[in-house]
Amino acid sequence: MERLKILVVDDEARMRKLVKDFLSKSGYDVLEAGDGSQAMDIFFEEKDIALVILDVMMPKMDGWETCREIRSYSKVPIIMLTAKSDEKDELLGFQLGVDEYISKPFSPKILVARVEAILRRTNVNAGEEILEVGGIVVDKSAHSVTIDGEPIELSFKEFELLVYFMENKGIALSREKILNSVWNYDYFGDARTIDTHVKKLRSKMKGKGDLIKTVWGIGYKLEERL
Repeated sequence: MERLKILVVDDEARMRKLVKDFLSKSGYDVLEAGDGSQAMDIFFEEKDIALVILDVMMPKMDGWETCREIRSYSKVPIIMLTAKSDEKDELLGFQLGVDEYISKPFSPKILVARVEAILRRTNVNAGEEILEVGGIVVDKSAHSVTIDGEPIELSFKEFELLVYFMENKGIALSREKILNSVWNYDYFGDARTIDTHVKKLRSKMKGKGDLIKTVWGIGYKLEERL
């Protein structure tokens, strides 16, 4: 089986080596870049990168700018690393399409677990299955979404969230259940990250955002209009 490629972008060589060692032991092919500019060169050369781990603070081209550039071309999952634990930075990351957000210092084992969770979800969604609810059509194989025939752009995590809602249409889903099913690992952050993703997803769903109902005291559910 071909090893999946992961691009690690960080200006600290010691940090890159640490992350590379743990990912390599887990069976991944790791590519390294010391800044955003170099990362983009590698990203376009390789074509088949499965996931990007991206540091925020870097010379030449920082993580935010690199993330914007990647997102203008690709929906590849992005894990953002930062020395800050500022909520505003975290929200900015999600707005730019970051799929996971990890503050330094972190456990390399937790990082690997999150990488595996994201890639596991990617592989699960590789089946040839099309979901349709109220004019929303999700092609899990192509990782695409259309609403009333018009394509919409979603981040990896927004796509996974929409798929989960559609697969559980009409069922009230708690935030904890959503975290366990969509994030697929022991999440140590605030469950309000669900609210952030739902708000962003609703805003991208044109006139269909109101199909995702808030269930007070529980979480959310997707309902089809009668």
